[in-house]
Amino acid sequence: MLTTRYEPWSLLNQLSRELDRLNPAMAGGEEAAATSDWVPAVDIREEKDAYVLHADVPGVDPKDIEVHMENGVLTIRGERKAESAEEREGYKRVERIRGSFYRRFSLPDTADAERISARSANGVLEVRIPKQEKVQPRRIAVEG
Repeated sequence: MLTTRYEPWSLLNQLSRELDRLNPAMAGGEEAAATSDWVPAVDIREEKDAYVLHADVPGVDPKDIEVHMENGVLTIRGERKAESAEEREGYKRVERIRGSFYRRFSLPDTADAERISARSANGVLEVRIPKQEKVQPRRIAVEG
């Protein structure tokens, strides 16, 4: 005979995990939740000479995106604006989130803050963070 264990909180826990997956700002802490209506998905890749960050920001005008670097922390914030002609009446379902977003990333010491560049195309923000050129080891002569 197969017995199944009844766990009354399993469905509630599953719902909580799904909500966290759909809205990472709520799972990410008070700071993100207080400053964001939504959180863009981000991929970060390390290349030989740079770190490359891709953030999904469909429908966000590039002039509504701010990229800021201070004290080793890269901040991306912006806003997806609702169209003024759009009305809620007649809608059966509204899933596209409007409003502000906010993400922060700690950068490694090898990042070159002076040469960071950003561009947006086809709903994807690309932030390129070059690495500092490595200092070559120097031989020091010992006098005797």
